[in-house]
Amino acid sequence: MTHMELDLRERRAIEDMLNAKMPVAKIAIEIGRHRSTVYREIKRNSFTDEELPYLNGYYGVTAQKSASDRRARRRKLIRPDGLREAVIDRLKEGWSPEQIAGRLGFEGHAIRVSHETIYAHVYSREGQSEALARYLPSRRKKRKPRYARRSRGLVFPPDRSIHERPEHVKTRETFGDWEGDLMIFERAQGNANVASLVERKTRFAVLFRNNDRSTTHLMNRLMDVMVPLPLPARRSITFDRGIEFRNWRKLKPGIGTEAWFCDPQAPWQKGSVENLNKRARRYLPRNTQLATLSNRYIKAICERLNGTPRKCLGWRTPTEAFTEEMIKLR
Repeated sequence: MTHMELDLRERRAIEDMLNAKMPVAKIAIEIGRHRSTVYREIKRNSFTDEELPYLNGYYGVTAQKSASDRRARRRKLIRPDGLREAVIDRLKEGWSPEQIAGRLGFEGHAIRVSHETIYAHVYSREGQSEALARYLPSRRKKRKPRYARRSRGLVFPPDRSIHERPEHVKTRETFGDWEGDLMIFERAQGNANVASLVERKTRFAVLFRNNDRSTTHLMNRLMDVMVPLPLPARRSITFDRGIEFRNWRKLKPGIGTEAWFCDPQAPWQKGSVENLNKRARRYLPRNTQLATLSNRYIKAICERLNGTPRKCLGWRTPTEAFTEEMIKLR
């Protein structure tokens, strides 16, 4: 659903219901909004006056004017062409909004803008029509809400750290412990990518294509790939802390598989899958047009990788080692 700001009618309704001592949660239900929207509206647009505190409160008309003034400030870069052009030119040169705003102040421009104003313009309708987001350091097409960003520590809690992983996983003593990663391709290929999995004991590799980088899509595809294996053959998977793995909690109830995570910026801790990715890049370089590849082609790559003798397996192939372990489970 398209985001719509509160209008004057809704703000007057909020004022009336607040005067009637109605709880905010009930007000939200009455006007068909989320309660956090109403809480935020009251906090941002309430009237305050230190000299006349008895007048403090929420007034619908005053709130509407405050919101309108705020929108006008966000549109500061729409009006003065010279300022807008200077900002856009520097964005194209690779400057961040913070650098641009700071430099404008340093140069003593008559009209100054904050970095938040620049971000607001980049993600506005006008900025999106010019595709300005591609010049930001993050190149993110949509901005995440400032107060909705979750700490990586909450997404990947300490008890899921690789340092809490059982010792038998580290030593490769048991069968069924995997490492997982995502192979990313050139931006021209869109969101398409290839997920890579490798079983730590046998070095058996699995590659499968995704047409979407969303964590929901990736985890659903991963479970579809893993579920045909017996439970002892899919005990755990170790990932890095890429945000595409943030739905890892689906694995345990979905297919009975534990998830472990490397330290931040430590991909070498899952060296088996990193090694697999290097081998797979011979056949899937970054400029590969994934849309033209068939599943049969990707399966053929897996068969070639798994059919190559490995010194660490006593010159057996990963397919032979994996098959031996699967026979033991029967």
